Amino acid sequence: MSETPGLLVLMGSGETSPTMVEVHRAAARRLPPGARCVLLDTPYAFQENAADISARARRYFARSVGLDVEVAPDAEARVAGADWVFSGPGSPTYALDRWARSGVAGDLRARVRARTGVTVLASAAACTAGTATVPVYEIYKVGADPHWREGVDLLEPLGLRAVVIPHFDNAEGGTHDTRYCYLGERRLSRMERELPPGTAVLGLDEHTALVVDLRTESVEVAGRGGVTVRLPGSASVLPAGTRTGLAELRRLAEGGAAGAPPPPPPPRAAPVQVTLEETIHAGERAFAEAVAVPDLAAAARAVLELEAEIVSWAADTEEDSGGVEQARELMRLLIARLGEQAATAGVHAVIEPLLALRAELRAQGRYEVADALRRALLQGGVQVEDTPDGARWSIAPPSGR
Repeated sequence: MSETPGLLVLMGSGETSPTMVEVHRAAARRLPPGARCVLLDTPYAFQENAADISARARRYFARSVGLDVEVAPDAEARVAGADWVFSGPGSPTYALDRWARSGVAGDLRARVRARTGVTVLASAAACTAGTATVPVYEIYKVGADPHWREGVDLLEPLGLRAVVIPHFDNAEGGTHDTRYCYLGERRLSRMERELPPGTAVLGLDEHTALVVDLRTESVEVAGRGGVTVRLPGSASVLPAGTRTGLAELRRLAEGGAAGAPPPPPPPRAAPVQVTLEETIHAGERAFAEAVAVPDLAAAARAVLELEAEIVSWAADTEEDSGGVEQARELMRLLIARLGEQAATAGVHAVIEPLLALRAELRAQGRYEVADALRRALLQGGVQVEDTPDGARWSIAPPSGR
């Protein structure tokens, strides 16, 4: 490993989503030329789709971050000589058991203690970073009594006695409490009483990162949410944009009252980060507003923007397939509605722009969307035929009528 400035990044979720791209890029800029970058697949190595998750992660880091990442198989993980190490979703306890046997846990601690290398742990892997670990699968999915497992404890070399809980602000439960990595308030409060005195909870909101510069001991909160330092009876929240130091984080973890709020961060040109769910709702609203005018060109652009977002989010190893599939279903519905609107708005006024849009999609290799547009036009009474001289169209009886 080259002499890489030390960096520890803990993410609450979204580690391979568009929301965390800038955090990854900032960390990657610290790496030397030809840096060795390793992805530890251990937390999800037991899953049948482990190879697919690794492939998606490699594509994400190559395309969005510019890193050529090698996957270290579960039984062969070696991180001591790596400049950059990443691990993400899966089961915290599965990772703990194997990292303890293979020596990876010790290697990770040694990196932090030596203040060298970039170490990025997210979601399940981040859960292992404290003095104790939440056995998420066992408690939430299997029904085991709330309990702790010993953690890798990467925070001890930093003078922090804390457990790390990702997905801190999770709201997937709807009618039941899934905050605090699916524990909810009742179970977390019970588990806190079992921690050694003086142990804090470090809560990482979803799509949020805690970035610690191990050399300068500076701390930054990046992303959408915040980082909560929680002790029995009190909690301090460091919102996104906070820049402070490890000394302040230690003070909060030891029960000190929150000091004066940090100065606001300088304005940034980066776009506001949105989740996939927000993207779906925004695309649906934009389409509805365009159709209401009506402006079919704007409606078509809304569909294209939604499709581009689906491509971006498809690389996310933690976004469940249901979320991406929901977005695809909406896109197909909007394309069908676009075809219906074309029929009612007057085919001759809109068909040429729609055919030009389809030609552009085909030129870009986006054949699935182009074919869906063709089927939607057919449903609206327009038959499109591809010829060597280009697409031709004619009025046909609407299909299914």
